[in-house]
Amino acid sequence: MSAFDARTAPVVQPKKLEKKPIKFSNLLLGAGLNMFEVTTLGQPLEVIKTTMAANRTDSFAGALRRIWQRGGVLGYYQGLIPWAWIEASTKGAVLLFVASEAEYYAKSFGASDFVGGISGGMVGGIAQAYATMGFCTCMKTVEITQHKLAAAGVKPPSTFQTFMNIYRKEGIRGINRGVNAVAIRQTTNWGSRFGLSRLAETAIRRATGKDEGQKLGSFEKILASGLGGGLSAWNQPIEVIRVEMQSKTEDPNRPKNLTVGKTLRYIYSQNGVKGLYRGVTPRIGLGVWQTICMVALGDMAKEAVEKLTGDKVTAKH
Repeated sequence: MSAFDARTAPVVQPKKLEKKPIKFSNLLLGAGLNMFEVTTLGQPLEVIKTTMAANRTDSFAGALRRIWQRGGVLGYYQGLIPWAWIEASTKGAVLLFVASEAEYYAKSFGASDFVGGISGGMVGGIAQAYATMGFCTCMKTVEITQHKLAAAGVKPPSTFQTFMNIYRKEGIRGINRGVNAVAIRQTTNWGSRFGLSRLAETAIRRATGKDEGQKLGSFEKILASGLGGGLSAWNQPIEVIRVEMQSKTEDPNRPKNLTVGKTLRYIYSQNGVKGLYRGVTPRIGLGVWQTICMVALGDMAKEAVEKLTGDKVTAKH
């Protein structure tokens, strides 16, 4: 290039980083998608997964029979009201707000879109755990695992009696038992789901000959989200540890004052490596359904809201 060409060549300015506003419509969208997910397939898969993780000698069919004997069809929705609904209606808003802030600051320090997105998802997942999910997952697990009382002929206490009994005996710490395991699960969940879904989208674009950044069709989006969600079940041992820490099943061999490390050693000593992966099949199904709802259906919902309002929705799942 000549000196003249160099002087006259246009200077490309770097794209200015803009902080995206958090909109009320985004919060409603996140809460609505979470409520849809948990009320359809989410809670039944959660109950199956938790039952298998708590009863690690049960087969998949055995867990289904155990749940059916506990309450028929309604047994699969145990813990839905109010804990799963409270969790679903709040965790989406928490994830949206915190993840958006974390992504902005990550990019302001020079992170790429990919790294910024994963960073936002991980920080948002941690915030979900400590702000709202800790006590909700604890109470859901308590309700699902206290069925032995009924089997012994003792009528289990109601939802709020259970909550108050734990609070009176153990305080806030008891209500949030297992929250550290929930935090580890959430940060690895959302980091994996965002990252693996985006990698699957890239692979689908290459396979179909689409350019980078070109929009995927609805089926392609659902396929990418399903792959990302299913593969994110690699962290199932953390989920089994969380269930054991929150379980009300009595076992004289179980250590008192469980930590993540103590629980890991206890499960391994009782059930080996297989015990750490109990419930992985329904967990894969749950991960696929959650990610389809929050990534694929979320993108479609955002586009629909955008068309209706004429405003660009900047929600992050």
